[in-house]
Amino acid sequence: MSNASAPNSELTGPTRLTLKVWHPDCWTLEVTENVDAGVTAHTVYNTPEDTVKGHFTVYADRVEDIDDFVRATERSRLTDSVSELSPRHEFDNGASNVGNTTRELMVEYDPENSMTDSLLSHGFVHDAPVRVDDGWEYWPVIDTADRADLRERLDSLEAANQAEIIVTKVTSVAGAKNHVSHQLDKLSNRQREVFELACRRDYYTWPRATTTRELADELDISKTTLLEHLRKAEAKLLNQYAESTP
Repeated sequence: MSNASAPNSELTGPTRLTLKVWHPDCWTLEVTENVDAGVTAHTVYNTPEDTVKGHFTVYADRVEDIDDFVRATERSRLTDSVSELSPRHEFDNGASNVGNTTRELMVEYDPENSMTDSLLSHGFVHDAPVRVDDGWEYWPVIDTADRADLRERLDSLEAANQAEIIVTKVTSVAGAKNHVSHQLDKLSNRQREVFELACRRDYYTWPRATTTRELADELDISKTTLLEHLRKAEAKLLNQYAESTP
């Protein structure tokens, strides 16, 4: 059942929520529950075969943990294909045993096993990359519907998807923006430049209004360099969601 407290009555305007979600038949939940690595979900592309291909960043303390994640994803009954977007050495250099290491993956799977459409149908608009850790998804969303029936909509969302949903954070959109501004202080100058350009060009809207190639061209850097700056910025900013998790 959802653990949704009523939003603060003093909040005005749209509300930003962080939803901690479990639902059945999700490959990221099954893999992260059994492997010591997490994943951040980025862009999703439709395929002619009525599946989707998603771009994911896998992160862990050890290269071996990411190797385990890749193997588990390849073996999953819920994935159709798995491919790495860049050679391993580009992401694993200098992180042979301990330390932060990441890898970029493209994974094909059935969109019926995603919460995206169901969240939208219940008034929740995906607002930022989704983090998945230890068998739970963390969805940053903006609630565009009536705040008075928030609990009712969350209960309906759970029932429709056989899901468990916990609200870990509730803020006004204005308050959330101020918090993000504070979080931006943690970024390097280049990371902040890349992230702020991505926001201005609606890279995080759905569907996206720009591509990583277009952002890289505008900054006159390679796509690989842009992705490196962007993913590091996202990882730092997503710490706000980790800190709010019970």
